[in-house]
Amino acid sequence: MHIPIEELFPQVKVLVDSTQEHLREISKRDVPGIFETTYGSLLRVTKRKARKAARTYIISEESESGDYSHKIIDKDKAGKLIENQAEYIRDRGELIVINRYIGLNPRYAVAMQWVYTTEGANLAAMQQVMSFPRELVETKEQLAKPFQSQFRLIMTPDCPAEDMPEEIAIIVDLDNWSTYVLNSDYFGESKKGALRMLNEYIHQKGGLVLHAGAKEVVITGKRTAMGVMGLSGTGKTTTTFSKQGELTRPIQDDMISLWPSGKIGITENGCFAKTFGLKEESEPTIYKGTVSPTTWLENVYLNEDGTLDFSKQLLAPEEVMRWKDTFIVLGEKEENINAYINGTVRAEDRIDEDGVPEDGWDFLVWTKNGRSIIPLKEIKDAADLYDIPDVESIGMLNRDEGHDAATPGIIHFQTPEQAAAYFMLGETSKTSAAGKERGKTRSPFTQPFFPRKFGLQAKRFSELLRTMPDLDTWLMNTGYVGGSAKDKEDGKALKVKIHHSSAMLEAMLSGKIIWRKDPDFGYEIVDVDHPSNQGLLDKVPAEILNPVLFYEKNGRMDEYRDWVRRMKEERRKFLLSYDVDKDIVNQV
Repeated sequence: MHIPIEELFPQVKVLVDSTQEHLREISKRDVPGIFETTYGSLLRVTKRKARKAARTYIISEESESGDYSHKIIDKDKAGKLIENQAEYIRDRGELIVINRYIGLNPRYAVAMQWVYTTEGANLAAMQQVMSFPRELVETKEQLAKPFQSQFRLIMTPDCPAEDMPEEIAIIVDLDNWSTYVLNSDYFGESKKGALRMLNEYIHQKGGLVLHAGAKEVVITGKRTAMGVMGLSGTGKTTTTFSKQGELTRPIQDDMISLWPSGKIGITENGCFAKTFGLKEESEPTIYKGTVSPTTWLENVYLNEDGTLDFSKQLLAPEEVMRWKDTFIVLGEKEENINAYINGTVRAEDRIDEDGVPEDGWDFLVWTKNGRSIIPLKEIKDAADLYDIPDVESIGMLNRDEGHDAATPGIIHFQTPEQAAAYFMLGETSKTSAAGKERGKTRSPFTQPFFPRKFGLQAKRFSELLRTMPDLDTWLMNTGYVGGSAKDKEDGKALKVKIHHSSAMLEAMLSGKIIWRKDPDFGYEIVDVDHPSNQGLLDKVPAEILNPVLFYEKNGRMDEYRDWVRRMKEERRKFLLSYDVDKDIVNQV
């Protein structure tokens, strides 16, 4: 257990478990870049637009670096940064403390304390929304005693990490279940800082944390739970909230813990939803939650009338002029802003073909990584979190994109080892949640928050799957076939749309798909020639279900064959680099 924060900072005013209304007041007073929307919610425009994985360090000896998936920082260097943060806190003189739980079921829940300086009041409010109050987890006897935290995170958004790259540092002390976030105002660092420690904790206890949404689905009268894994921006939340069967009720949108025999544990009491491209007609649940007055917003574009624009990208000079003061407060260069406003610099001179601006010119393009933090109580028809059925279906999302986007619309795995191989690969295309990085990526288990060697996840996952012989495992492409968004506009690629994804899941869950073995990779794909699949083909193009048909039709089979060859080589090499068991490696 941790030393009480009041003892660590005896001269500092500590606000413990303030109300949402009080945190709104402090946010308006102390948080830069805070705005009120016409809906009554508060929106924060942040300096950091994504998590800084490259600035995340685990305290350990360099000789033990091979045991971890993150960078290492030695104890003395970490200690200096932590002391600098403590000095900053003493100078500020005020702290906000949130004492709550990750999870709800006492069997899986972890007591967590989040600590913020007041320029992070919005972060405290967001984290309060996302976590569970003591009274829902503890007994009367526990509630009568002072809160005892198992995990602690201290976040100081404006405190520079001196002598560190970008003066940013996320320091992880797994021995003492503590994380220190210096000089980041992005909520993802608070949320994932807690969940990173949870990954280690759950693994030690025999489970595995999955970067996955979860929903309850009723098919022909039978209740079951489905897990939906995916990196940020792959459509995880969208898929989790889409409807299949007679009834679909969301359980979680981001993280679950998986245990033997299909038991799952939840982690959060709200949703951290990506808002770019959000439309009421295609995602009504997330849309309605996002425009609720109880929701907190981060980096969503705000129109002059206080409404939200979920598709804003390039800013016109007059729009940059409106945001000028905010951009300067957030660290943008005034001379660059003026040059664009005055017309001496054009946007197209500072933005590459992927729409990514040069360093120093980020203000030209509004980030696509806008977010809404929605209380679960605002989600219509959410599942009863005290009565969660066992999981019987777990899948992963790959938002494939590019000329070699040849991932089938839906793939069905035949063995636990085959599923473990592809879940370990975690293939997708990077989105705005990765900052300025673009292109395809592999992230083991779609889970970049696992602090130990990634290969341990494949081993644990296959072990857990062996306790669930009836579990269905699958992979779904939520991106494109044959190209990118621009290619789709030019008629040279196909987009896997939300209604395609929903139709594929509906057919799979209902047991209506006739599968056939893919000749190149050995997993199962939809047999587009079988008459029993015609109902699905009426809703999803055959070229999405079996992309080789698209490449044949467009005279691009050389590209397809090259993709098959490269995938086999790259996948094998990737898995071997993480010391994955041979039985799993051989599946690719």
